[in-house]
Amino acid sequence: MTRTIADIMATEVVSFSPDTNIHTAIHVLLEKRISGAPVLDDAGALVGVLSKKDCLKIVYSAAYHHDRGGPVSDYMSADVQTLDATMEISQAAEHFVASPYRRFPVVRDGSMVGQVSRHDILKALMEDG
Repeated sequence: MTRTIADIMATEVVSFSPDTNIHTAIHVLLEKRISGAPVLDDAGALVGVLSKKDCLKIVYSAAYHHDRGGPVSDYMSADVQTLDATMEISQAAEHFVASPYRRFPVVRDGSMVGQVSRHDILKALMEDG
């Protein structure tokens, strides 16, 4: 049986709300040693992704321009690419190869249900190989 992203994705995912303070979010990313996290509204809908690259912009700005920060919504990427939970692992691998992203939010019927990373895909391909 061909495995899908749903078989290997992480379902317990660190996430932020759009109103989370950017400095709090940066500390969480560093503490958890993760490269980014989804941003979910009050209804749990995916509205963006905050990456360490996004955070680097605010830390640079704060250091050199004395910017005070603000909410995650001011710094997140709102144009989010997702993968469907039913996608086969080999198809997901193609998306990772063609993309600069290290992880994708996973959706089922329009709702976020998990996250899959390059690591997850590589491990699955090695196990299946």
